[in-house]
Amino acid sequence: MATYTLKYVEKKPLGFTIPVLAAAGAFAGLFVGAAQGSIWQGILAGAVLLAIVTFLAQGVLGEAMEKPFRWGLLALFAVGGFLFGGVPGAVVGALLGLFYGWFIYWIGQGRYRANLLPYLTPGQVLGHYAFRVICGLIFFFLITPIVVVMPLSFNAEDFFTFTPEMLSFDPAGYSLKHYRDFFTSDNWQQALWNSVAIAPVATLLSVSFGTLAAIGLSSEHVPFRRAIMAILISPMIVPLIISAAGMYFFYSRLGLQGTYWGVVLAHAALGIPFVIITVTATLVGFDRSLTRAAANMGADPVTTFFRVQMPLILPGVISGGLFAFITSFDEVVVVLFVGSAGQKTLPWQMFTGLREQISPTILAVATILVSISIVLLTTVELLRRRSERMRGLSPG
Repeated sequence: MATYTLKYVEKKPLGFTIPVLAAAGAFAGLFVGAAQGSIWQGILAGAVLLAIVTFLAQGVLGEAMEKPFRWGLLALFAVGGFLFGGVPGAVVGALLGLFYGWFIYWIGQGRYRANLLPYLTPGQVLGHYAFRVICGLIFFFLITPIVVVMPLSFNAEDFFTFTPEMLSFDPAGYSLKHYRDFFTSDNWQQALWNSVAIAPVATLLSVSFGTLAAIGLSSEHVPFRRAIMAILISPMIVPLIISAAGMYFFYSRLGLQGTYWGVVLAHAALGIPFVIITVTATLVGFDRSLTRAAANMGADPVTTFFRVQMPLILPGVISGGLFAFITSFDEVVVVLFVGSAGQKTLPWQMFTGLREQISPTILAVATILVSISIVLLTTVELLRRRSERMRGLSPG
């Protein structure tokens, strides 16, 4: 079956293009002006500059000169950035020139409507892109603290701020010494070993109990299954400090407080809700006639589970296990209550480093943890897409 993409491209008048680009230039000028100590001058300069550049691109040069114009604008902004801020300013200027060189023609030639339905009103088109801009701003707001921490981990000095050498991209301002401190320090390595020893075992328990609970609660004949589900996922809802205090009093009476297995069981309890939710979501599209067919063929329940059911829900099980692993590996509040000095995990060591001594090694550890989390979350997304393809919810 053939598919067709609707194209609706029409060059826009300068009366529409220039104000839009002037507003975009004013937005960039807001940040540039703030960096130079003159916000209103930056806004005005950005608006006027983009208005002039847009007039030259759309009113004088036209679409035929698009490629030379975009390269020239990139060079112009890079040189201007270098004059105002040195090498960092040149990098920022080049990025702005690259973006605005594309954005001017994207707006001016009407390319923003290329993949939209032709009958959409201007208000609907504005709402379509406004929603995406708002999502992008939210993403930028959430990701900025992480983006700031990562380059700071390469600071050659024992500071938590960018040094002049770092801002000027001087190689002398960067170093791997904080990473060397992490891999050579006995305290950090012991904390890393404790996290590695606790998190996989807690994840295994979470996956085992959570998967069985999700399969059982997915059956409609189970009484009070909604209430049971609410209780099992309550560790995600109850404030962590309350859960930690409750675990402390409960485990202390059982003699598990301050022990390895006490921390493992506590982290498993925190990871089980993630497994239940992901496996339950996978079971929504599961065809139960397959298990009945396996039973008719003489397969016992254990064989049916491992040969029929488990391969189909495996993406959800692995996704839940990854979330449980991240929860255990990054958790610090519960281990402070339930653990002891012998179970000091990596987040606990980071917390101690912030409270007792400001150690820049924390930045290197944070960067490593962020990298691990990115890899795991990428794996989760790939497994989610694979699960949807297996259930026929998305094209292969």
